[in-house]
Amino acid sequence: MNDGFDWDAAGESLPLLLEGFRVTLLATVLGTLVAAVLGLVVAMAGRAPSRFVTVPVRVVTEFVRSTPLLVQLVGAAALFNTVEPLYIGIAVLGIHYAAYTSEVYRAGIDGVPKGQWEACRALSLSPRRTWQAVILPQAVRNVLPALGNYAISMFKETPFLAVITVQEMVFEARKYGADNFAYTEVFTLAGLIFLVASYPTSLLMRKLEKRLGH
Repeated sequence: MNDGFDWDAAGESLPLLLEGFRVTLLATVLGTLVAAVLGLVVAMAGRAPSRFVTVPVRVVTEFVRSTPLLVQLVGAAALFNTVEPLYIGIAVLGIHYAAYTSEVYRAGIDGVPKGQWEACRALSLSPRRTWQAVILPQAVRNVLPALGNYAISMFKETPFLAVITVQEMVFEARKYGADNFAYTEVFTLAGLIFLVASYPTSLLMRKLEKRLGH
């Protein structure tokens, strides 16, 4: 062992970290898609005229928001122990963030000017046509930066998947560090990979937010 930074260990661990990063990225992309679609469904269900729909949706959403992601992962892995851990992780990440993206969608829908709704009624557009052609395009456009920020947050929380044995980047870093006593090197590299991947995306979301705000 060297007293300083072991560059050989860093170089040796890099392929393993990149393979873990592939899993991290896959979980983030698929989890974001689940959160985006399910969040929209929850937001629309929350506007249903029947309390038999809105009340259960509100209860489940509040439950998901009020419990830690780590607890949800462990609980889901225990309940569905025959399912591939990666699939469980993607589903739990998607459901967890759907509870938050639903509020983003709700705000975006509420932000559509009332005149747009009135114009649709004046033109006798069906509810489906109103949502598809007028309301949702405007609402989604307004909330894209917020959805992007949630995707970045999800990316940074993927290390929690290690507790259910998903071999993402931090899992690989911890395993290599334990086997070779090189925690400093692998976790430094893992942190740099997270930084390189997330920081440019954050700048892009900030630029998009400013552009859509004009």
